[in-house]
Amino acid sequence: MFAYTMRRLLMLIPVLIGMTLITFSIVHLIPGNPAQVILGETATAEAMQNLEESMGLNEPYAVQYFIYVQDLLQGDLGTSLRSKAEIAKEIWPYIAATFELTFFAMLFAIFIGVNAGIISAWKQNSWFDFLAMLFALIGVSMPVFWLALMEQWIFAQELSWFPATGRQDNRDPMEPITYFFVIDSILHMDFTRVITTLKHLVLPSIALGTIPMAIIARMTRSSMLEVMKSDYIRTVKAKGSGQFLVIYKHALKNAFIPVLTVIGLQTGVLLGGAILTETIFSWPGIGSYVYQAINYRDYPVIQSGILVVAFIFVIINLVVDLMYKFIDPRISY
Repeated sequence: MFAYTMRRLLMLIPVLIGMTLITFSIVHLIPGNPAQVILGETATAEAMQNLEESMGLNEPYAVQYFIYVQDLLQGDLGTSLRSKAEIAKEIWPYIAATFELTFFAMLFAIFIGVNAGIISAWKQNSWFDFLAMLFALIGVSMPVFWLALMEQWIFAQELSWFPATGRQDNRDPMEPITYFFVIDSILHMDFTRVITTLKHLVLPSIALGTIPMAIIARMTRSSMLEVMKSDYIRTVKAKGSGQFLVIYKHALKNAFIPVLTVIGLQTGVLLGGAILTETIFSWPGIGSYVYQAINYRDYPVIQSGILVVAFIFVIINLVVDLMYKFIDPRISY
């Protein structure tokens, strides 16, 4: 397992190098003078010269890239042109908000999707199988923004069960510690606030997790049907093992690898593509942060946002690969 892990870590090095090259090139791919694009057409020559010097744009490309990588290794993501704050400090609350939303969205998607797929495979061609796959098809096809608006209308406006926007009650804001508000509520020993925070998570988590849930359900059903036809499953059944034991102990473990691949990919997609959900529910996540930076032409923030999301995606894929080995020791490179 150690050798496998080290090989996977070494394989990340060229990926990370390519990732930094692409994000670094964003400013240099801008048509014209990047400093003028950032400052606008009315910028003075002196202002452009100062910006070029502060961003190192007057240095050769190779030197700029070396400085950029050196700063990254020291945890320096640069300074926001709009807020003049260090991006490394400014970006963390937004990352934490997206992480928290993605975690609960994927928790919903995995719990419902995996179990629906298992029962559909177990009860193949039954009414449950038909309804589950019909809802999965609807879930994949349903636009996220429409589902989010319907949730707000029904559950927030008409029934008043859940809040429509935000991460917490703005009338009684909480002093953040980790910026994961559920964890912070627990650390403050305020269990009323825990319930309030969880209520704020319900609607955006369902809206964001519906498409992954549908994909996971379909993949789980397909994989389980294939495994259930295997010889070793027939042998286990012949030994008199119960249906529950056959499915959850023997079949699911072998069927879970393709499902795990989908879970990893969907988690990465949600981390980088939750901007619609974040906008509708006024959720201050990384998608909204980068979108605001695009509007203000804050290119250091755009660079850093893309780099952080890409890095998280790479780490998720690494974790998934390591879990492959844990689930099936026969896997090797």
